This record gives sequence, structure tokens and C-alpha cells, in this order.
Amino acid sequence: MQWAYWNPVRIRFGAGLFDEVAGLIGKRRWALVTYDQPIFKELSERLVAAAGAPVATITNIETNPDCADLVESCRLFGAAAQRAEVIVALGGGSMIDAAKVLAASGGDFETVRRHLVDKVPLDASDIVPIIAVPTTAGTGSEVTSWATVWDSANGSKYSLAHPRLYPETAVLDPALTIGAPRGLTLATGLDALSHALESIWNVNGNPVSANYAVEAAREILDTLPRLLDEPGDIDLRVRQMRASLLAGLAFSNTKTALAHNISYDITLKSGTIHGIACSFSLPMVMRWAMGVQPQCDAALRRVFGPDLEAGAEHLTAFLQNLGVKTEPSAYGVSQADWNRLVDKALEGERGRNFIGRQAAKAA
Repeated sequence: MQWAYWNPVRIRFGAGLFDEVAGLIGKRRWALVTYDQPIFKELSERLVAAAGAPVATITNIETNPDCADLVESCRLFGAAAQRAEVIVALGGGSMIDAAKVLAASGGDFETVRRHLVDKVPLDASDIVPIIAVPTTAGTGSEVTSWATVWDSANGSKYSLAHPRLYPETAVLDPALTIGAPRGLTLATGLDALSHALESIWNVNGNPVSANYAVEAAREILDTLPRLLDEPGDIDLRVRQMRASLLAGLAFSNTKTALAHNISYDITLKSGTIHGIACSFSLPMVMRWAMGVQPQCDAALRRVFGPDLEAGAEHLTAFLQNLGVKTEPSAYGVSQADWNRLVDKALEGERGRNFIGRQAAKAA
């Protein structure tokens, strides 16, 4: 078996490390990408006081960066009087994904659109470095080289990817996740669980990614229910953010698989939040993966114990106990539509990563 693992992101992890971000910016001209919300305004003011004013501040992105908004984001970025030498992404995965789009755009979204739609190569020398400061524990975007770009007007989703889009540094401060609402904590936590499991039943899996994924999945299964009951517990926030990071390091090399490909249509059609859309089908997908590959089964047993069927039942109960329905009908999908959706997802880029394709086709 031949395999490789590579991740170039410098990682700083620990409560209170937000105060290091100004030093990481140094004397470089910088742009800020964040939310237009009170808590982020307060954090931004702290950062500006320490690092000086940014050459541009982009605050028009909400959940799921959409082409319609990114056009304006890139225009604002390109309109700065001086070109930014580094971008600070402060927020959840959507902010970090948006920062990657800005980094690749040269100040014009058309550059990114041509790359995504027409496959025009990006100019690697023009990509701006990123410092990622996640405020949620789930997406792993701070340690990956890709960003999800939505085109809701045309019912499409794209993945922007380039090795230069790995952030140069990820600053993970669990204290920044304190106060995150329950729904956001749940959805991002389940997104991280999906990343971990999807990197296990993956054609690109390897021993390093599997070790990260197993540890991440075990931690999330143990930590997330308690965190939802005790959202102010900093120790649980630390554990959940660490697990999210490990899951990110796992799928940064494998990418995701079938459950994520299924989720895209669910989100586009029903608006179901990503973390729920990519996790409700995990027990079903796990059963399709079981028995296909010894390495996968071995990793899943490290997560769920020796009886994998019991493990799939445990995963179902885990989701349902958190209030997540695991039947496609709960998301407005009939059985016939579900069969078509799965067939379509199996042919998608992420679906082709799934080791259990034959079992899924036969189901």
C-alpha cells in the first residue's frame, strides 16, 4: 500500500491565542473578512487596536458564501487603496471560505468564476496568504485548501481548490466559541463528525488520516451531547474544537465522500443547514461501507466497537437523541427522489471518493 500525507498549515491552539493574531500580521498590509455582528465588531476592534487599521474590511458574507454576494466582496477587496498582503478570516467556515475566494480573486470575482466554471487556471503567484481564526468548531476550513462556493440562483455548488489556499496559519482559540448558540454548536459539531467518518470510508484514506479521524469521531461522540447541555464549559469547548481540527486534518488529505455529496442537493432544495444535511445520512452510508475494505472496518471498530451493525445503530440513536431526524422523508425527499439523489451523488466528485459505491447502488 502506497500513501502520502501533507498539510502545510502552521497551527496555534489554545484559549487566549486570539491576541497573537496581530503579531502574525506583523507589518504587512492586511484585509479583514468577518461578520457584521456585535461580537465580531468587538473582536475586530481589539485586533485593529493591536495591528492597525486594515486596508479593507469585508462584512457582507453570511452562511454559505454565494456568488451573488462574493461579486461585491471581491469588488470591495479590489477597491482598497493599497493591495492587502495578508487576509485575516475571523468567523466560521463561511468566513474562511470567503477569504479563500478573495485571496484567489485579484479583486475581481470573474477570475474565480472563470476558474470554477471554465477551468481557467488560477495564477498561484497572485494568491494572497490567509490567517484563519475560526470561531466555530466544525468546518475544518482553517486547515484545508478548498472553499465551497454556492450559486443559489442556478442551483449549483462549486469547490474552489488550490494548494496555495491552505491558510499560512490557523489560530484556534476555543474561548471564541463560548456563546455560540445551540443550533450552531450542533450543526458545526455534526459537520466535524461527518468529516471524520467520511475520511474513513474514503478511497483516499491512509494511516495518518485514519488516526486523526478515529480520534476526532470518538471525541465528538463523547463530547458533543454534553457540550449542548453545558455550552459554557470551556473544557468541553476545547475538546470539541480539538476534535474539529483533527477531523479537518483528516479530510484535508482525503476530501469528503458520499454523505457530503448527498447534502448539497438537500441544502439547495430545502435550505437545511449544512451540518445537518451532511450528517443525517451517516448511519445509512456507514452500512454501505461496512465489509468493503478491511482498513475501513478496522478504523470504524476503533470508533464504534467490534460490532459494526451495533455501531451503526448507536450512530442513529446518537443523531436522533440530538434531535436530528435520520429519514430522508424528514427533509422532504420521497423514496423515489432519494434513490435518484443517491445515484446522482455517487457520480459527484465527493461521491466517487466513497468505497461503498457498489453497495449504495444496489440498495
